Amino acid sequence: MIDLDNTLFNINVASAIPSAGSFLVAEPFLREQHFNHAVILLLDYFPYKSAMGIVMNKLSGYKLSELMSESNIKKDVDVYCGGPVSTDRLFYIHRLPQFISGSSHIVNDLYVGGDFDDVCSYISQGLPLEGNIRFFIGYSGWDDGQLDEEVNDHVWATAPALKTSRYLTGDEDAYWHSVVRELGSRYRGWRYQPMDPKNN
Repeated sequence: MIDLDNTLFNINVASAIPSAGSFLVAEPFLREQHFNHAVILLLDYFPYKSAMGIVMNKLSGYKLSELMSESNIKKDVDVYCGGPVSTDRLFYIHRLPQFISGSSHIVNDLYVGGDFDDVCSYISQGLPLEGNIRFFIGYSGWDDGQLDEEVNDHVWATAPALKTSRYLTGDEDAYWHSVVRELGSRYRGWRYQPMDPKNN
């Protein structure tokens, strides 16, 4: 007989230690606005000290042309909410180091930042954006071992960077569910939890 309580509601699954370039997957009952069913790419991680990451799957409702009105960007490009810290800053995660000079390597073929003029040139040429680059306002940050405590409390599952092109594709709840599937059978109960518990 299947233990439904343990399958559906148990979030206490041991997780790997975080590292820069790994992904944090929010446990299904985390209701904080910015992190409900969020997937975060860690840009920096210092054990039991600080960490910094970008929420990958939360649409902000803004378009890049609205935020960068002084640029020559005319195309509608979605901007995501990277987190609640420094929401006046623009970040971009991409797989385009050959097009965007000065970018910094994160993990595998994922990069962050670089020359924004190169970004504008790439967009104006009509080159593909989906799966190649994604824009964010703000970031997520932790101080003084806060992230380590949250991982130990099973607030986050830690996932390695796999199939990195798909991390720049899709958004919102469907994105979270697809990453949870990659976590494997130990997390199958998480997949039955909707973003809004009233839909359960």
